[in-house]
Amino acid sequence: MISTATRIEDLTLGITEEIHVRASLDDTFTALLEQLGPYNGAESGPMPMKLEAWPGGRWYRDLGNNNGHFWGVVQAIKRPTLLEITGPLFMSYPAVSNVQYRLSEKDGGTLISFHHTALGLILDDHRKGVTGGWKHINDGVRKRAEAARPR
Repeated sequence: MISTATRIEDLTLGITEEIHVRASLDDTFTALLEQLGPYNGAESGPMPMKLEAWPGGRWYRDLGNNNGHFWGVVQAIKRPTLLEITGPLFMSYPAVSNVQYRLSEKDGGTLISFHHTALGLILDDHRKGVTGGWKHINDGVRKRAEAARPR
């Protein structure tokens, strides 16, 4: 008989990060939508995405000719303080994720509270790479927002 016992830790993923941005809420939220959309990229190179920024809007990688990869759906959006996406993200297997960006004014800039939680079959390679991937994306949001602020 084959044992299928699994620990809950093997089925869950949790990442939390705080990003301090020297830019306004509006500039930071705009940068977030741009970074998750057409300016998205992984450490390995560009990976432009489409983000339909409304409740029920899709977040997906468009490869052209009706090809691509569905990452999620906008579960909640409240400009400029909240973006929440639910879906499989980069995991093409039985898993679901919730990604939350909460933005607030802090110390003359913006604080982004980022959370990614997932439940399901999560492959070790994805588990190992996801923290660096989000850090790369979130650094891009910060740099984009700070570059947009008035001097």
